[in-house]
Amino acid sequence: MDLLYQNPESTYENESPGECDLTYEAPCDEPSKLTAEYENAARAKGQMATPPAVPPPRHLAEERRSSSSSSSSSSSSSSSSTHAEDEDKAEVKDYNREDDKEEEEKKEVEESNKDLNWGRGSPETNGGNVSRRSSSSSSSSSAASDKQEPEEKPEPEKEEPKIQLYVKAGSDGESIGNCPFSQRLFMILWLKGVVFNVTTVDLKRKPADLHNLAPGTHPPFLTFQGEVLTDVNKVEEYLEEMLVPPKYPKLASKNRESNTAGNDIFAKFSAYVKNKRPDKNRALEKSLDKSLAKLNTYLESPLPDEVQVGHHRGEGESKRKYLDGDELTLADCNLLPKLHVVKVASKKYRNYEIPSEFRGLWRYLGNAYDRDEFTNTCAADVEIELAYKDVAKRLGK
Repeated sequence: MDLLYQNPESTYENESPGECDLTYEAPCDEPSKLTAEYENAARAKGQMATPPAVPPPRHLAEERRSSSSSSSSSSSSSSSSTHAEDEDKAEVKDYNREDDKEEEEKKEVEESNKDLNWGRGSPETNGGNVSRRSSSSSSSSSAASDKQEPEEKPEPEKEEPKIQLYVKAGSDGESIGNCPFSQRLFMILWLKGVVFNVTTVDLKRKPADLHNLAPGTHPPFLTFQGEVLTDVNKVEEYLEEMLVPPKYPKLASKNRESNTAGNDIFAKFSAYVKNKRPDKNRALEKSLDKSLAKLNTYLESPLPDEVQVGHHRGEGESKRKYLDGDELTLADCNLLPKLHVVKVASKKYRNYEIPSEFRGLWRYLGNAYDRDEFTNTCAADVEIELAYKDVAKRLGK
């Protein structure tokens, strides 16, 4: 059956039997329909009077020449006249140096503009330098050309990759079924923030097109730009390699120990719940307790970066939310779905609950249940119980 999936609420819509499609898109705010309108009040009240034109300033050299000629004609000694002319020449040289400096600064600005406006036309140049004329008409046209600099085009965004995830369907053939490996990939794609489609596959009525797409393969698997990927570990590595910052967050753990924490819990749980011999039940339960206690110790122990910045309380108990810090990582996507199955199935078929003294472990689960990336990708408890109905063995008398 086809499902239309939208975050954060789920809407299911049947289209064809055998598979379910869920489409995930990150929520976005609707643009405002209000358009701001601005009106020039000056037009309504009348035009302001045009200020009188200011005569252009005289050139410094011309002022010096006129003052020099007037002082020489008014009666000065020849030595003082010569001294004035020397001062005039020095002033003209200083002015020319300032003009040359301004020219160099302008060239630097234009060169930087060329770098910013790559792939677009640059202002007209003559021999690598901006052409300038002595006449006022050519200088004004040059100024106009400088003002009409080409606008910088933003770099076009790359299209979103086409990703289709296939997960195990529930007992009704539509909802998400019990499969921690399916949830693992589902969480990774959600945390990456990429747009993707999800199809729930009913294993009892697997469509022919899926047989041709991935023959002999059970969910989960996915297609990335048309390429079929079936190995869960390799899919995880591939997604981390292809969906990279700055557009997509990095999900790998910083601490190597976070990747292996709790990796034996699911095996201990399976042995415990499948056992049908009463004499072995207590030993298998203790073995499961031991693995959970080891995970709890890791969650309560501060990470190296927590110790450096002093993020610990009491006798050094960690305050972090998840395995590797305060953000979900690939390690959490692997462990949390299994822990949830352990919690639900053990309670149903062995009346076993995770010990309350494991504060770090319960804090970890509580933080996970507060995240949509976990709760909205998780199978319902009844689906987990149904999945282990035939697996969990009744203890003999």
